[in-house]
Amino acid sequence: MSALFADLLEVFPEGVALFRARLTPADQRAILDDVAFVIGEAPLFRPQMPTGPYMINSLTNCGSLGWISDKRGYRYEPAHPTTAKPWPSIPESVLTVAQSLTYEAGLGAFEPDACLVNVYAADGRLSLHRDYDEADFKWPIVSFSFGNDADFVLGGLKRSGKTQSFALHSGDVMILGGESRLRYHGVKRIRPGTSPITHPVLPEGGRINLTLRRAR
Repeated sequence: MSALFADLLEVFPEGVALFRARLTPADQRAILDDVAFVIGEAPLFRPQMPTGPYMINSLTNCGSLGWISDKRGYRYEPAHPTTAKPWPSIPESVLTVAQSLTYEAGLGAFEPDACLVNVYAADGRLSLHRDYDEADFKWPIVSFSFGNDADFVLGGLKRSGKTQSFALHSGDVMILGGESRLRYHGVKRIRPGTSPITHPVLPEGGRINLTLRRAR
């Protein structure tokens, strides 16, 4: 697959696909309705990192597995850490778009079993990291953005690699696959007041990100 780009000014490494404004405002609100249901079934929580501090962002999950963290480490579990109930299913509204776009990106079939719901407040951020807790890295990562703009950082295959920064807007969908599946990435900051939509589930000045993965 050749490098995909959102417009003539944005060129990304092999395996990175950014679909700008792929979700209309109506699409976004419909998916956020489904996210509200997920949060109702699996309440938001702030995971503790293995080193002790709690993460700045709140999160929950849907799918047969959910990503969690505590002093035992980062891992996937079949049940919510507080309620002990199974995670709700990945909404069809999300699954359909993710599977369609992985085909469009030339990455073939995608059967995710985990979807992380990451809720950023106005001061939210995400340090440079790579998604490394999954069993098989042949599966891509598909990421949906809602709410305020985020300054996203895309790095290399090593933490010390060169990075590039660009904004992710509400309605954008990004995929990391192929040789870019293990690229480091993060969110430097959220830009309050930039969201083109409102929804009861969106925090004031914040952002919601959905990240679909195949964990097992």
